[in-house]
Amino acid sequence: MADSVEQCVLIPAAQRAENNGRLSENGGGGVSSQESSSSTSASSDCESGVSGSSASAHSSSAAPARFSSFSDQMIRLSAGDKVHDLIGGRFMSGLGRLADRTTVVAIHKNGHSGTMSQARAQAFQVYLHATLKKHGGDANAKYAWCAASTEDIAKILTYGFGHCGSTDNNGLYGSGIYLSPDDHPLESVRHAPIDRKGVRHLLLCRVILGKSELVLPGSEQYHPSSEEFDSGVDSLTCPKKYIVWSTHMNTHILPEYVVSFQAPCCLRGFIEMRSNPTGKPASPWMPFPLLISELSKILPAVTIRSISEHHKDYKVRRVHLPAKHGLQSSFQICG
Repeated sequence: MADSVEQCVLIPAAQRAENNGRLSENGGGGVSSQESSSSTSASSDCESGVSGSSASAHSSSAAPARFSSFSDQMIRLSAGDKVHDLIGGRFMSGLGRLADRTTVVAIHKNGHSGTMSQARAQAFQVYLHATLKKHGGDANAKYAWCAASTEDIAKILTYGFGHCGSTDNNGLYGSGIYLSPDDHPLESVRHAPIDRKGVRHLLLCRVILGKSELVLPGSEQYHPSSEEFDSGVDSLTCPKKYIVWSTHMNTHILPEYVVSFQAPCCLRGFIEMRSNPTGKPASPWMPFPLLISELSKILPAVTIRSISEHHKDYKVRRVHLPAKHGLQSSFQICG
């Protein structure tokens, strides 16, 4: 039984990419209707092992077949469809206690029907095949969530990803697109804007991570530090953020679905309960990068950058300064 979105949907797609990822010799750059049909079939035939809330139990049947604000290539999936229930169930199961206050309004699939959308889908397959070759058959391809407004989603589906200066966390982890793992949607939910109808939207994207490198808060990075790496993460052991650099955003990310949902306006209490269910710190000490990461949830990005820069300066001069000096200066910056 599949227990993640990757196992049920992405692996067949990766196998198709290896066979069909090359551009055809006659110059065709699109995804054929036959390939699209096989993708839907392969996805729909999977068994869902997602635990947690049922998507159909929290779905609304009142949503229109298409959102007028999205492009016409978005196709609504019906509740009861295996892919709909797999994605919806995976989304709800990652919300923790917030799931009880959340309703999935609709799930739409990107049909990649436009000429340029087909070209971007084909480019993704080419880079997937190249990354497989680069890393000995492991492209580290996954599904991940990406928060965006209704207007931004419409632009992304039409033109691809654009300027990254206003991404979530205000560029705290460098210039790129920030996504969260398919089993941790809360990290993206907290950055999802509410539209005029009180609905939020998350893109579920296929992402080529390749070999990831650790990126610390306050980074100004906008491309891999070397050719060895392809993407960034906030933790090598248990990442909650995938960072796809601005140089890779339209070749290593492919939007596949849009999950539209309603949730409480204020999410802070739910986010904190999910990240720390006991509400008690395990230790009075924590690594400074982790402290910066936690402070980034409540302090402005400009303050976090100041703290990060001060910490870097302190590390360079620490042989001349007592340890408490660095902490005291950080507290002064925090106010």
